Amino acid sequence: MTSHDIHAALGAFHRAIAEETGPQKPWQALQALAQQIVGAKLFTVTTVDLDAEVARRLYTNMPEAYPVSGTKPITVDPWFEQVVIGKQLFVANTLEAIAGHFPDWELIGSLGCRSCVNMPVFVRGKMLGTVNMLDVEGHFTPERVALVEHLRIPAIAAFLAAR
Repeated sequence: MTSHDIHAALGAFHRAIAEETGPQKPWQALQALAQQIVGAKLFTVTTVDLDAEVARRLYTNMPEAYPVSGTKPITVDPWFEQVVIGKQLFVANTLEAIAGHFPDWELIGSLGCRSCVNMPVFVRGKMLGTVNMLDVEGHFTPERVALVEHLRIPAIAAFLAAR
């Protein structure tokens, strides 16, 4: 992807955030941007409430498999330490690596996803949530992971616009 392509994709995202209305529009715009920049078969956004120790899915492009409903408890584990405490991307490029961190790994695999990247989103030291992208095995190469960094500021904008 060229810098011109990234600039055009960011421009389309900005227009969508600035002009579109509706509760899902910020997430749809962010998904479209992520699709153009890095690609993702499954795209979800999760909010994290550290005080209540729960996570909630805010958006999904596969509502049949991953509905937007309910909460799940937060577990302090190596993923939590890396993503929430360390504020770092989590990348897994095989289903085996995913299985080591996510109890729903069989569902993930059944959707044809065997790699993932989870990007934490923070504002002023407070975690707003994560943007989660999944695709085929080996999809998140070092080059694609570098492109994911272009999604950090748009993700903050999407969280703020969705409020």
